[in-house]
Amino acid sequence: MRLTNERVVVCGGGGFIGGHLIKALLDKGINVVRAVDVKPLDEWYQKNREVENLSLDLRDKDNCYKTAEDMQVVFQLAADMGGMGFIENNKALCMLSVLTNTHMLMAARDCGVERFFYSSSACVYNGERQKSPEVIPLSEEDAYPALPEDGYGWEKLFSERMCRHFEEDFGLQTCVARYHNVYGPLGTYDGGREKAPAAICRKVIQAKASGRHEIEIWGDGHQTRSFMYIDDCTKGTQAILESDIHEPINLGSNELVTINKLVDIVEEIAGVKLERTYKLDAPKGVNGRNSDNTKILQYLGWEPSIRLKDGMAKTYEWIESQMLATVAK
Repeated sequence: MRLTNERVVVCGGGGFIGGHLIKALLDKGINVVRAVDVKPLDEWYQKNREVENLSLDLRDKDNCYKTAEDMQVVFQLAADMGGMGFIENNKALCMLSVLTNTHMLMAARDCGVERFFYSSSACVYNGERQKSPEVIPLSEEDAYPALPEDGYGWEKLFSERMCRHFEEDFGLQTCVARYHNVYGPLGTYDGGREKAPAAICRKVIQAKASGRHEIEIWGDGHQTRSFMYIDDCTKGTQAILESDIHEPINLGSNELVTINKLVDIVEEIAGVKLERTYKLDAPKGVNGRNSDNTKILQYLGWEPSIRLKDGMAKTYEWIESQMLATVAK
């Protein structure tokens, strides 16, 4: 399938990835008709006047049917989630996203949707394979035997299975991408739901502005991750939706760094050097996680094009502009 004139809806369209995805699709001339998010419209990260923007709680079944009505393609990105500090302390809230996924799948089936994209997460992977910072990249098969991130990861893995069985039993073609740590401008950088790249940018900006050249790092700083820039994410998302892949597939960068190295990168961008303290009792997630991109490269020829240093520079610049604007008020 090549997206052209199909009627498209983006669930979670007021969120970070959803907002960027809508813009990327519209820039390519794709017929995005509707965007839906639980947040009030004035809290959306991006709004586009070319689409119908609806503030609806998609945990409610009736709202899901309103969302899917007359649509041919659904991008289901809506979820209650955030960075590690949020998902470790809000397991029940994260698991309640299963209502959104269940009701959206039912609505898509009953409303004649032709293709359904579901944004899963690297948090579905077995924790036993992520105990060392020198982690072997996670291939798609490493989700089983199942031992995902408690709460959020279990919900994502269960919803992946629902997508599979809705395709098998009802003929609804589903596509599942396992996102690995997406970052970039126009996202959350404070308030408790931010992820590591944005949080570190904010802390470095605050340290530089205050003159107190100190930064607190969650964990020991040796934990490893890979981070995917938002533009690579939106391109990969569209490629997966348009493909004939019928299994969950990794969508992430394989540029592995420690959290200490991530701080090094942001310090270099900011032109400062900070004294580091480590909060060892803070939520830090698994010790190591990286994406094995063998399958997506083989199937789609996709690989990330934006280096971490370059993406972080763009992210830092945007967060700094927002923080300076807040101070100016």
